Amino acid sequence: MVTNYISISYGQLALATLFVVINIGLSFALRLGLAQSLLVASMRMVVQLLLVGYVLQWVFTLRNPVLVLLVALAMATIAGFSSVNRTRRRFIGIYWSNFVSLLSASFLVTGLTVNGIIRVEPWYDPQYQIPMLGMVLGNALTGTSLALDRFLEDLTTRREQIEALLALGATRWEAAHQSVKEALRTGMIPTINSMMVMGLVSLPGMMTGQILAGANPTDAVRYQILIIFTQTSGTAIATIGVVILTFLALFNRQHQLAEIARKLG
Repeated sequence: MVTNYISISYGQLALATLFVVINIGLSFALRLGLAQSLLVASMRMVVQLLLVGYVLQWVFTLRNPVLVLLVALAMATIAGFSSVNRTRRRFIGIYWSNFVSLLSASFLVTGLTVNGIIRVEPWYDPQYQIPMLGMVLGNALTGTSLALDRFLEDLTTRREQIEALLALGATRWEAAHQSVKEALRTGMIPTINSMMVMGLVSLPGMMTGQILAGANPTDAVRYQILIIFTQTSGTAIATIGVVILTFLALFNRQHQLAEIARKLG
């Protein structure tokens, strides 16, 4: 297939900002109170993506596996902090639980996909490893934050019921099983819903980008299916991991539930 890639200039990009300006105008006209949020979000998005573009240009030139791994580690660290910051409650070790879950899940599924399925040479090629890891982390971050928030809220709301079950002789797993199940379900719902309508209601961004860049649609579809399965697996493993680690942190071996604090600020 002949590539028919149309480059977008900064002038054309500036024209696209008219869409946001229209939204801000509507917010003012209808007194929705969203103008400031739209403006701040748009500016942050533009600055962040432009910076990422320049950073990726540098990252893609890396030919040292140690440096590539350090970049990947930094991404996982930021994702772990971001996931915790979206939750409303805290416990001792919450950051560590999130970091370990996201790091393990993302590195595992990204490594298996890039090196076991796509079979990239060399194995640390940042052009494949970094974008794939970013997509996996982004989805896993959403799943872990939703699951963690639901789990902690559920344990707080049902605390008296859970402690009564423990007092009556139930194990910590028996007392918390319902909360664990609901937390995992909450964390996976966005991913499952997205898969349900993909191709019928929505066209994934990566596939659309490849097609616009001139790739064969069937090739783009195969890549997208591969990525969706990878993202789903990463989200599931990370979500299960963070919920289980949280469960172990909050329920001791004497089958007692620890205190859960509210988020400060």
